[in-house]
Amino acid sequence: GRKPEHNLRTGRDPNFTAQRRKSNMAWETEWKKIEDSPKGPRVDYTKLSYEYPDVAHELFPEGEYPPLRTLGELFEEWPQDELDNPPNPYHERLLHFDYTDPKQREAAELFRSAELPFKMTNVPEVIAAGVKWTDEYLSSQFNGNDNGLLDKWLPKEKPRPIPKSNGRCQESHNNFFTFFTAQNWMVDSMGLPPTRDNDFTFERWANHAKYADHVGLDFDQPHYYFQSGVPREERYNDKERWTFVSRDLPSFSSPTATFFMFSPDEQKGIQCRFGERGVTAATHYDAGRNMVAMMTGAKRYVLSPPNMCSKLGVVNVRGQPIFRHSVLNFAHVNHLDKPEGEGMCDMEEKWLERSKESLAIDTVLKAGEVLYIPSHWFHYITSLQKSAQCNVRSGRETHGTKSFGAYIDVDKCDGKPHEPEDK
Repeated sequence: GRKPEHNLRTGRDPNFTAQRRKSNMAWETEWKKIEDSPKGPRVDYTKLSYEYPDVAHELFPEGEYPPLRTLGELFEEWPQDELDNPPNPYHERLLHFDYTDPKQREAAELFRSAELPFKMTNVPEVIAAGVKWTDEYLSSQFNGNDNGLLDKWLPKEKPRPIPKSNGRCQESHNNFFTFFTAQNWMVDSMGLPPTRDNDFTFERWANHAKYADHVGLDFDQPHYYFQSGVPREERYNDKERWTFVSRDLPSFSSPTATFFMFSPDEQKGIQCRFGERGVTAATHYDAGRNMVAMMTGAKRYVLSPPNMCSKLGVVNVRGQPIFRHSVLNFAHVNHLDKPEGEGMCDMEEKWLERSKESLAIDTVLKAGEVLYIPSHWFHYITSLQKSAQCNVRSGRETHGTKSFGAYIDVDKCDGKPHEPEDK
């Protein structure tokens, strides 16, 4: 196989990029008929009924929090692709702390220091960004000439212009997105990559996301995922040179420590993901301690501790195109021993049998909230509706916990998708 020797975003290799800008797609014809009165999501998860655990001001005994169940139990209770039929009320098991309450914020710091996951609610700057981040505003930040739209949001005393942000769109033939390093993907030996970049503008992506909510887009239809990043160096620039993410999320972009970015010297930038109904990101871990803010919409996060690595089919060989990631679609856990699972290859079936016994906890992260994911905890993510999310990381913690594992568990993980072991 050969490595692509060009910038994969330029669209010169059809294996990795798709040219869409000059074509009118079938969904766009339908969208034009309904764009003046879209219905929105079938279920608005920002308004769903939720039950929450009591606030904890002290740490639990070792291993008692978070309460974990098997992956099989989680997806039996709420199958991944049944977005229109969630548990109602949805029972949250992850701790929630009110950011505006100093005592609760202090309690949250205990759990952050103990490398345990939790969520912060009622975060003012995240709520404010969610109000500000309309499609019109975001389109003006990403797309070519803003046609004067930026004037609405630019303080009059500040000179123009706000620097533009770079964004790109990925597409998949269904709702499942397996992430990979394109430079290491050998088409000759591996076949076509699981996803491709395309040339959607943010506006075009947003239209499809609204279309997906309106029609209740099925999991087996093409899906699109828009992404953008802020380089770590930007926070050291004059603030007039900051792009909109840094301006609108100052606790993420601050060059000094904040609750959400508490080790600024180890910050490696801000990553933003704009998801549509059904988009599911394969399970993976990040080395950095991760704060994930949801500005609009909602996503379901399934978190698994580091010591579950060997059951999740994660590739831990550096240089592999899917290093740190799995290729398993956990929606298929519900197809085991059922007619829907006929035709499933033996390798996938064996891995899913192992995976369904792994331990995990799920949570719905919705607008105005921030989720803390400790170093090396796996996360499997489904966008429940059109959504906007950004995350920032504060360096690696290697020691983890006695009950849930640590760096050594992912470093020595025996997960090899091409050589599954029997349970």
